[in-house]
Amino acid sequence: MPEVRQEYKMHSLPSVFLMEAMLSDEMVNDLNDYLDDLLNQKDRVSHAGTLVGQIGNGEQLTMDYNHPKLAKFNELIQIMGADYIKNFAGSTVNPFKENRLVETDELWSVHSFAGDYNPIHDHGTKTLMGISCTCWTKVPQQILDQPTSGTSEYGLYNSSGHSDGCITFQYGQGSLMDTERLRPPQMVIMKPEVGKFFMFPSWLQHSVYPFKGDGERRTVAANLNVWRIADDGTKH
Repeated sequence: MPEVRQEYKMHSLPSVFLMEAMLSDEMVNDLNDYLDDLLNQKDRVSHAGTLVGQIGNGEQLTMDYNHPKLAKFNELIQIMGADYIKNFAGSTVNPFKENRLVETDELWSVHSFAGDYNPIHDHGTKTLMGISCTCWTKVPQQILDQPTSGTSEYGLYNSSGHSDGCITFQYGQGSLMDTERLRPPQMVIMKPEVGKFFMFPSWLQHSVYPFKGDGERRTVAANLNVWRIADDGTKH
C-alpha cells in the first residue's frame, strides 16, 4: 500500500524582534573614552536609583547623550530605532496610522565586576511604544573564552560556568520539558562581545548573570521614546 502523503508548510510564529549589530572599533573607543573621563569625575551622577542592577562592586552611571563624544552613538541608535520600527511595521497586518519619531530618552552605563548581576526586569519609556538597546565596550577574557549558546561545547550542567556574564532575553514562560512538549524555546542566552549591540522592545524581560574572576564587564544601555506625529507636526 503506498504511503499517504500531503503537502504542507510550517509557520514560525515570532514573539519578538531582536536586532543585533556590531559597533565599529571607533565607536567603541569613543564610548570608552567618554566613560573613562566620567569615572574620573567626582561629581558623576549615579543611575542606580532607577535601575534594578545589583552592582555592589561597580557603578551605574548616567551618561549625557548630548555630549560631543556621544554624538555619533546617539545618532546611530535613533537611526537603528527608526529601522527597527520600520521592520516591525512591515510585519504587522495593522499598519501605523501616524508617522513615528524615535528620540533618546535616557542613556547609562553599567560597570560590573565579579559577583555583580542584574535580575530579570524590563524597561520603561515616556511613550507607550518604546525601544531599548544594550552593547558592551569591555568584556573580561574569561567570558569571551566561554562556549557560545547553541554550540556543541555549550552546557549548563556540572557547574560549567558557560552562562557567566551572559544576558538572557525571556519572551515567555519556559520549562525543562518544553522540548518534549514540542514547544520552542521561550528565552535566548547571548554571550557579550566587545562592540556587540542588541535592540529590543522595552517590554522584553531580560537579566544578566554574574561572573567570576578579574576584569570589568562594561555595558552601555539606552531607552528610546517612539512618538506619534500628528498631521500638524505635534508629537504625542
